[in-house]
Amino acid sequence: MCRNSEKTMKKAAERRIVSSRHLAEGEGWETSEFEFGLIIASNAFSRWMVKCMAAAGQTEMSPLEILVLHNVNHRNREKRLADICFLLNIEDTHTVNYALKKLLKAGLVSADKRGKEVFYIASPRGAELCEAYRDVRERCLLEGIARMDISGQDLRSIAASLRALSGQYDQASRAASSL
Repeated sequence: MCRNSEKTMKKAAERRIVSSRHLAEGEGWETSEFEFGLIIASNAFSRWMVKCMAAAGQTEMSPLEILVLHNVNHRNREKRLADICFLLNIEDTHTVNYALKKLLKAGLVSADKRGKEVFYIASPRGAELCEAYRDVRERCLLEGIARMDISGQDLRSIAASLRALSGQYDQASRAASSL
């Protein structure tokens, strides 16, 4: 039985959990496993943001609109479209601009045009919604994470690794554009 158990464990260790086998062949296959984890984490995070925002009282918001609202609310400072895109690492400014228009129409942000620049800031209603989101997040997400065997320092380390890897993907994007 011990021998069977060892074989089973070895097979499980050799199993590659990837979304596309053709991308997991050869050297560096672990990157495909990471990318699959990133895909499902990204989709889970998007779903979570929408559900959390709905529980906070605002239904029908897209993940991008939620990210933009939180960014505009960040530190209660005015931000330009370029600032928001830069911080969120979004290249397609038109998608963020559209999200801002929807947030303006919903009364969650306000805009102040100065010359050619438009500065955005969360409205009192938008700031209240961000606080309600924060409350739902604490009750539904942070309590569950606290029960996991992962420390705040571990999360910070993972976040730093993700930021570093994003730089590698950005550099690879530039390289691919020049092919």
